[in-house]
Amino acid sequence: MQVQIYTMSTIKVIIPAYNEEESIPLVVKAIPEIVDEIIVISNNSTDQTEINAKNAGATVLVEKRKGYGYACLKGMQYISEQENKPDIIVFLDGDYSDYPEELTRIVQPIIENDIDFVVGARVKELREDGSMSGPQIFGNWLATTLMRLFFKSTFTDLGPFRAIKYDKLLGLKMEDKTYGWTVEMQLKALKQKLSYKEIPVNYRNRIGVSKVSGTVKGAIFAGVKILGWIFKYSFK
Repeated sequence: MQVQIYTMSTIKVIIPAYNEEESIPLVVKAIPEIVDEIIVISNNSTDQTEINAKNAGATVLVEKRKGYGYACLKGMQYISEQENKPDIIVFLDGDYSDYPEELTRIVQPIIENDIDFVVGARVKELREDGSMSGPQIFGNWLATTLMRLFFKSTFTDLGPFRAIKYDKLLGLKMEDKTYGWTVEMQLKALKQKLSYKEIPVNYRNRIGVSKVSGTVKGAIFAGVKILGWIFKYSFK
């Protein structure tokens, strides 16, 4: 019965990827068959990411402007040009830190309970040791604490594994081109009073080195972007 419910909704997955040649085929192949299309956006990769993603069965797009948001926006543009629009968009990282097979749990509240937006929360008890760096953990705590103070939010994480109704996503008018993408989506969802839910998800050490938390520059830039979005919306 649950499978029949899932097949009534059209689901597309957007996966930004920069030099993830080892992990991307594992991610694509682990995504449940209920998904209608898997879209990998190579964010100016210089390795075999594009070939490996295509061989694994994904639609592959190329976005040469570096930035997580640029890649996500490229995927959204591609979908907007299709004749048949999806019901649900799922965002997922290409580093195999998330468990793609948990996608069914991420979309379930949308399909069964008409929730607008779902975030996979990387809770401590389900995280592999070392899978999130100290700056990541602190940054998540600070951002979600500020959202709770300013917006009465119940978010506990800025997890990249998330699902949202397609029409609600369009209504957010997403614009961030880099590391502020996830917090922008959550802030705009709060501002527009979308219904939302967090689902605890498993999280493991990624394959390869993180382009954000793996460098001091990346961690600082991401932190500045996230706090910038929060304070921008706090005074609107």
